[in-house]
Parts: sequence; structure tokens; C-alpha cells
Amino acid sequence: MNRYSTNEAAKRLRITGTSLVRYMKAGKIPMPQVIKAGRSTVHSWSDEEIEGVRKLLPKIANGRKTRYKKKQSALSNQQSVKAKQKKKK
Repeated sequence: MNRYSTNEAAKRLRITGTSLVRYMKAGKIPMPQVIKAGRSTVHSWSDEEIEGVRKLLPKIANGRKTRYKKKQSALSNQQSVKAKQKKKK
């Protein structure tokens, strides 16, 4: 069974290593096995863990995109209210 570092796992998932670490810290994805290598700590990903995360990724909402959608819907609501007000005049 192959084991991968966090950056290698991120490359297999086609996301950045920073995003993967951020998702782990936020608790959005499960933590992989931790290995102590001298003074450093390394997360060791198996193929099964990577596939599990691959299934979870579409369910994780990216903050920037969700904020943008909310902002767009608010703008469209404002525009529709203005259009109704113009029709009444």
C-alpha cells in the first residue's frame, strides 16, 4: 500500500496543499495517520483516505464562492425591487 505526503495527496486531489491543510484544521475532512519523523510531524495519506476526501470535496463549500453567490442574489433582489418601483410610478 502506497503512502503519500500532504502535498502529494493534494496533487492527486488537484487542489493546493494549503487548501488541504486548511480543510483538515477546520475539521471538514478527517485527519490521516500521523508519523513522527525526528522533530517534524508528517501526515501519511493512503489511497483509500485520498479517495474518501475526493468524495467529500464537492460537498465542501468554498467561502469565497458562497459569499459571491449570496452577494449576487442580494443584488438581483435589489434590482427587481427597483424595477417594480419604476413600474408603479
